[in-house]
Amino acid sequence: MTDGIELTRDGDVARLTLARPAKMNAISYEMWSAIPGLVADVEADAAVKVLVLAGEGEHFSAGADIGEFRDLRSTPEGVATYDKAVDAAVDALAGMSKPSIAMIRGNCIGGGCQLSVACDMRFAEPEARFGITPAKLGIVYHFESTRLLTELVGPAQARYLLLSGNLVGASRAREIGLVTDVFDDLEAQTGEFAATLCSRSQTSVRGMNRIIGKIAAGTTEPDAEIDALRDEAARGEDYAEGVAAFLERRRPRFTYR
Repeated sequence: MTDGIELTRDGDVARLTLARPAKMNAISYEMWSAIPGLVADVEADAAVKVLVLAGEGEHFSAGADIGEFRDLRSTPEGVATYDKAVDAAVDALAGMSKPSIAMIRGNCIGGGCQLSVACDMRFAEPEARFGITPAKLGIVYHFESTRLLTELVGPAQARYLLLSGNLVGASRAREIGLVTDVFDDLEAQTGEFAATLCSRSQTSVRGMNRIIGKIAAGTTEPDAEIDALRDEAARGEDYAEGVAAFLERRRPRFTYR
């Protein structure tokens, strides 16, 4: 296991925890590099239906560990290598078929916000703060992360966040679409929503999650993959069970994992 990041499972839900509380869960190069493999483990684990991304302690993450930058980002080659690890982590989260939830306490800044935006949903406590700060470091933000952010909040708010580097509170983040919802009891209410996702047809959840991702990436018409997802669902056990449960007025017992 890589220092500073932990993967655990509780029933149907996996939790990926940024675990450097003494440094407000600042993300090291090794942590960035470990994320794709851990996400692949979640995708491959048939017992897992939902991934929750969280930070240990009072904060989600203060961002990338800038203390490493003089050594790891001191040359163009070093920048390229470091950015490749960041991009791979973002792509792994954004490309998941299983739904992902960022559960956010305290500060969610820089690379921490970057990871949260790569998740499907972001739930925050009322005291959480958000900011994306490349303009404070002379960095031009990653293309894919800029696309994901712009998709969430629109060009004007993406410019506000990226060009100013200003922080916004949870209520403002929800207003602009950066946060899905704000919960007073973050742990319990996030757990309840994860349980709801786990109770639904996983054929539906993963198929629709994939189609939404393709639309966000620019797909404008059904393609062979989309047609196959819908055809397989129509022929699948979950569809037969869902219709039968509705007609019999009972809860469905979905079996697909």
